[in-house]
Amino acid sequence: MSSQSPFFARVVLLCGPSGSGKSLLSARSGLPVLRLDDFYKEGDDPSLPLVAGSSDIDWDHPDSWDADAAVAAIDRLCRTGRTDVPVYDIGLSARTGASHVDFGAAPLFIAEGIFAAEIVTRCGELGLLADALCLSRGPVKTFRRRFLRDLREGRKSVPFLLRRGWRLMRLERSIVARQTALGAHACDRDEALTRLAAARGGSGRVDTGTAATRTPAQPA
Repeated sequence: MSSQSPFFARVVLLCGPSGSGKSLLSARSGLPVLRLDDFYKEGDDPSLPLVAGSSDIDWDHPDSWDADAAVAAIDRLCRTGRTDVPVYDIGLSARTGASHVDFGAAPLFIAEGIFAAEIVTRCGELGLLADALCLSRGPVKTFRRRFLRDLREGRKSVPFLLRRGWRLMRLERSIVARQTALGAHACDRDEALTRLAAARGGSGRVDTGTAATRTPAQPA
């Protein structure tokens, strides 16, 4: 990948604790969306981290996720408008195939997932970044929404979901603090939608203090 490539699109990275409403916000924005959860490592990967003092895989640790593959996909989407991505089944902890993503000539798209903040600096250095947002709605609301969603979708066993949910509820403020330290702007749903509208209606870039300073690229 090269920062000299003729980009015609930029990305808004959308992070936040699991269950904070990232997918719903992305859908509401009307922008094309890349699901970063599809870049999780598979369940038999020996590099997967464990929850301290437990045999549970720590799926909320960035080492459970393939950041290199995610950045490569974002780079291709910004340069060409299309890329192939894995299809990941969270319940199986496995990639079940691949899909072709085609955003055409869209000048702006969202890449959303709990690890999006981990690649803010890299996307900024490559000239890909329009904005980086961290969605937060409060630990109790997030716990309830996350548990009901994961239970409905059969993501993991109920005991695992309860253990994870309790742990994440206690850690939520530190999760948000880490993601903002990495360059994401903490905001609620309404502010996020306002910033997305500004990015789409303006130059494709909102100044967060961390994004690259390159001038907006023209459509290829």
